[in-house]
Amino acid sequence: MPSLVLASRSPRRAALLSEGGFEFEIVSPRVPEKFDVPLTLRELTLWNAIRKGMSIAQTRPGAVVLGADTLVALGDQIIGKPADLNEASQMLRRLSGRTHEVCSAVFIYHQTSGKSAAFRDISRVRFHRLNNGTIQNYVAKIEPLDKAGAYAAQGSGAEIIAKIEGSFTNVVGLPMEKTIAALAKFGIHPKI
Repeated sequence: MPSLVLASRSPRRAALLSEGGFEFEIVSPRVPEKFDVPLTLRELTLWNAIRKGMSIAQTRPGAVVLGADTLVALGDQIIGKPADLNEASQMLRRLSGRTHEVCSAVFIYHQTSGKSAAFRDISRVRFHRLNNGTIQNYVAKIEPLDKAGAYAAQGSGAEIIAKIEGSFTNVVGLPMEKTIAALAKFGIHPKI
């Protein structure tokens, strides 16, 4: 059975796979995520996921490599990761009281066999109305700079999120329902 490699620096994706019972190795891709290319939300997340996965698969041809990307969109505007705490606060103000989409794309590839799978999942997230104090307190509690939209659904997420329609794990960064089914097609199963 081939080994599983997670091509991601995201501790949340690693935690989701671990909690799902998977054994895997983490190899950080050295390709920059892009937010500023003229693609739709669905296209851009898939493009980033494929770039991450392929960069690692080339060095690990016998492994099943999983690359993923998650972005947030408010209407047609894609929201990536904030550059600093000020931009994080601005993002949260824009999302305050509104519903936005969270799109995660997953690319799974086994280079030796040439087998691949790619899929996306979309969840809709509605925020509570947030005042400046709530935003400042929230940003102080979490590390918003490595999160699309400057927030996390897990942990203190309930303080800012009113409702999630769709997969919760998708909002965290890896839609586990679809990921488990896709990995099974590559012979990768949870150990528990």
